[in-house]
Amino acid sequence: MIDNFLSTEIKYLPGIGARKAKVFNEEAMVFTYEDLLNYYPYKYTDRSKLYKVSEVTSDMANIQIKGKMATFVTSGEKTKERLHAEFFDETGTIELVWFKGIKWVRQQIKPNTEYVIFGKPTEFRNVITMAHPEIEEYEHYKTKKQTPLQPDYFTTEKMKTAFLTSKNICKYLNELFKAMPAKINESLPAYLIAKLELMNLQDAIVNIHFPKDPEQLIKARYRLKFEEFFYNQLSILRHKLNRRNNTRGFVFEKVGDIFNFFYKNCLKFELTNAQKRVLKEIRADLRSGKQANRLLQGDVGSGKTIVALMSMLLAIDNNFQTCIMAPTEILAQQHYLTLIENTEGLLLNIRLLTGSTRTKARREILELLQTGEINILVGTHAIIEEVVQFKNLGLAIIDEQHRFGVAQRSKMWQKNSTPPHVIVMTATPIPRTLAMTIYGDLDISVIDEMPPGRKLVKTLHITENKRLRVFGFLKEQIAKGTQVYIVYPLIKESENMDYKDLEDGLESISRAFPPPEYAISVVHGQMKPEEKEKAMKLFVKGQTQIMIATTVIEVGVNVPNASVMLIESAERFGLSQLHQLRGRVGRGAEQSFCILMTSFKLSKEAKKRLQTMVETNDGFKIAEVDLKLRGPGDIDGTLQSGAGFNFRIANIVKDQAILQHAREVVNNLLDADPEIKKDEHDVILKQFRKLKRTQNIDWAKIS
Repeated sequence: MIDNFLSTEIKYLPGIGARKAKVFNEEAMVFTYEDLLNYYPYKYTDRSKLYKVSEVTSDMANIQIKGKMATFVTSGEKTKERLHAEFFDETGTIELVWFKGIKWVRQQIKPNTEYVIFGKPTEFRNVITMAHPEIEEYEHYKTKKQTPLQPDYFTTEKMKTAFLTSKNICKYLNELFKAMPAKINESLPAYLIAKLELMNLQDAIVNIHFPKDPEQLIKARYRLKFEEFFYNQLSILRHKLNRRNNTRGFVFEKVGDIFNFFYKNCLKFELTNAQKRVLKEIRADLRSGKQANRLLQGDVGSGKTIVALMSMLLAIDNNFQTCIMAPTEILAQQHYLTLIENTEGLLLNIRLLTGSTRTKARREILELLQTGEINILVGTHAIIEEVVQFKNLGLAIIDEQHRFGVAQRSKMWQKNSTPPHVIVMTATPIPRTLAMTIYGDLDISVIDEMPPGRKLVKTLHITENKRLRVFGFLKEQIAKGTQVYIVYPLIKESENMDYKDLEDGLESISRAFPPPEYAISVVHGQMKPEEKEKAMKLFVKGQTQIMIATTVIEVGVNVPNASVMLIESAERFGLSQLHQLRGRVGRGAEQSFCILMTSFKLSKEAKKRLQTMVETNDGFKIAEVDLKLRGPGDIDGTLQSGAGFNFRIANIVKDQAILQHAREVVNNLLDADPEIKKDEHDVILKQFRKLKRTQNIDWAKIS
């Protein structure tokens, strides 16, 4: 009975109707009574306190004042007409102003009547004003139970125009609770609610909208946040468990001659302990008989590529083919050259396949893949095209995986009837809480140690007025034989953004660093691949001392002799992007520098980003700050990667402890009941199916 009631379309709630319902649908995704119950307030306002006019200051948030209206005056032309009124009590007067709804205000306000107004006070020409306040007769105000926790709901301009204001949403929820024929069905098992001392769902929903007191609100919030994380983690961990139990994988039984030859004769340095640990984890995956699905995290320069190569050699020793897919041609080319250089003497057939591969070479590659003669295929999105068929693909490595969509990555699984082992790599350190929600179904390996002897990049924040001093420093570094990157956020000048652009920069850099003493390469995303490759080669070979570029060099450029990076308009870049760019220097023996040049005017958030870059080289610390500043949705394309956060109230940044608790509870539950077949867990299966149906949850299937 209650389920049928909650599934009723919102248009049938008294006072809403078809027109408002359409706006509710489009603007707030509220379609049913249940959706309205789950449309939680974003804050609570104290509506129990009444201020005197003399107490009001412009730095206050929304407040209430009791008083009377006087002297209505209009100003401005018809389209820009304003209504002004004096609002006074025994202590003083403030000005009220309306820009629209003027006729309605004039009709509603009665003379010599006490009102309670509610709004945000501001100051204009030394006069306290309040624009478009809520107005209520004091006699009516007195009849209502006043609470220190009045809910406020997010509304858009379209919603306000349709009279779906926060105040009206509050009123509709009141009506909905009155009309409810029974209590809301529980969505967690009774034993779990008792054991964890959680508030029941009915009380949580009531108290999230109309809390009896602050303590009840805290309990309601905890219950609802816990439940969201519980089902998020259940989806992820159940998927992981099913994959482990049911997805067969190729067994790489031996460590053979190719791997051993490489380890003894080709490896130019001692592996770090972190690299050795991660290789053991991957080795255990590859011989387990289960399909490996592992995320390999490591900061810029930590040595992920060598670990990936050695994993591929294990596959080749067991007579399987391998591939590595990168998001850009530059990065694919870099991987290809690195693999060729590091496998000299192994007699491996390594090929490169990108969108620029010529028809004849492409045809040959496709034929050799099907005969099994190619050991390692390096490429871009071209690898996942249907025409690319392997004889026996055993291991697929996806680099900078967040740059590929879910559908693109899943195509790699379809290259064999038995899916290949998959290792996804990222040089963007991912905070633990984000990893639990986005990559919770993957096994995670972290290379958390840098190769010995590597010097930390010195990072400086410098304002534009010191540009000539910076140019002088660049000339000193070039005179020592090192090379320099200069990175711009834009290719051309933008009328919307006051940032340095590459074209303007090239002009000024060419004047400051004239030929023939200095040679400059230019690389940006609008160049043809062959032009980019030519410019890159000149810089790699040391034939140019300066590379002017956009973020196209963010990943995949390895020039050990480049020891200085100047990032223009650094305030324009995100933290993670700045860290990735900085990773292009510091790859050689020389002390390296990263100079962040900005304008004087910086937002509070921009200052925090730049301060973080100056203070630390630790990618994980940077990722934590980035997560706090930007929230989960924006971190390195996680939204386009398909993570799809459907959290209505939980926040993975602020609620990390609740997330961890929910994950532990789910792990214990799945240990005791892997198939969720116990009678006491019927409620979980019912709710889980409901969420998959109504929210289209796909939290786990992102690898």
